[in-house]
Amino acid sequence: MSVSALPSVLARLSACFAAALAVLAVAACAVPSEPKGEEPRTASDQTDADRRASVRMELAAAYFGRGQFNTALDEVKLALSLKPDLREAVNLRGLIYAAMGETKLAEDSFRRALQLFPRDPDTLHNYGWLLCQEQRWAEADAQFDLALLQANYRAPSRTLMAKGICEARSGRMSEAERSLAKAFEFDPASPAVAVNFAEVLYRNGQYTRAQFYIKRVNAQPEFSNAQSLWLALRIERRLGNTRTVDELSQTLRNKYSESPERLALDDGRFDE
Repeated sequence: MSVSALPSVLARLSACFAAALAVLAVAACAVPSEPKGEEPRTASDQTDADRRASVRMELAAAYFGRGQFNTALDEVKLALSLKPDLREAVNLRGLIYAAMGETKLAEDSFRRALQLFPRDPDTLHNYGWLLCQEQRWAEADAQFDLALLQANYRAPSRTLMAKGICEARSGRMSEAERSLAKAFEFDPASPAVAVNFAEVLYRNGQYTRAQFYIKRVNAQPEFSNAQSLWLALRIERRLGNTRTVDELSQTLRNKYSESPERLALDDGRFDE
């Protein structure tokens, strides 16, 4: 079983538990599957407890994805009663507690998961993101860097994006730009990476570069939203492109009339 919540400013999933920097995307939260590199288990390998725990985990992940955290937690507890050292269950329990604002319990769960599988990149990523929300920057960096060091890690872009967001939130804008540039190299098709990268470039005064990346997002209607349009508008304003600013303003007012971005536009709050 593998359930990933890929957060972005384009689709806010309740599975992701933290507020991001300004309009930056929320970093990815991952519920990992079986540890990579291990031989997959088939039905003949599973005990009755394995099968029952697997069903509970599928239910837990589904409830978690819908934001029904208490119900998801109940299902995880049932899975752990069947398999006390089930890595996926311990990790998901951490994500649920984090989503519920129970930071200490979340940290305990991630630490437990890392006791079971010390080099699991998904757990390292999730724990790093939790530490980032606590503004424990150095500790968060250490977890992200450990995740990125794992040879079997299949989602480096996700962790580089999370690392870049945390660096930006802590005021390390040059480092954030480097991390997000690397994230884009790994996954140039990701709208979440492109928006984050454009936001950091904008904050670093690199308006023409920021314009390039945000245009990639807004050119695709399924990804464009109030936040991506607002970022584009602010970039065009800095570049002095009055006509484009007017067009984006009209689009924002027409399509997202109740959005915070529309209110910021009307109030002239371009750089808060």
